[in-house]
Amino acid sequence: MTHQTVGHTRSGGSGGPLADCPDSALVPPGHEPRCPVDITLAALAGRWTPLVLREFLRRGEATYSELSAALPALSDKVLSDRLAQLTSAAIVERHRTPGWPPRVRYILTAQGRALEPVVRSLWEWGAARRDAAG
Repeated sequence: MTHQTVGHTRSGGSGGPLADCPDSALVPPGHEPRCPVDITLAALAGRWTPLVLREFLRRGEATYSELSAALPALSDKVLSDRLAQLTSAAIVERHRTPGWPPRVRYILTAQGRALEPVVRSLWEWGAARRDAAG
């Protein structure tokens, strides 16, 4: 049994924005994602990852200290994990400057910048929901 991506209609259905995604792209949980939505969510997995990405989209690049100050609710472990995850997904690059103390800057990649419409959509949806609530 495969899961169905939200908004996805099965082949032969009435169509919709994701109707061109074949059933073969939908896989059971635990397997390598093939559905574009699953691939995106895997790259942005974790509660704080989209907020870390938001900071990179605002700045283009940042140090660990700058991100920590911008996201004070994150523990050091969570921020370190999210930076490692985003680096592994090629969304940010880690640049170390030689010398002592070591200085590291994280820079948004082209793939990371390509996520701006996704984050902007999240922002707009959240703002509309916030404004509707009062």
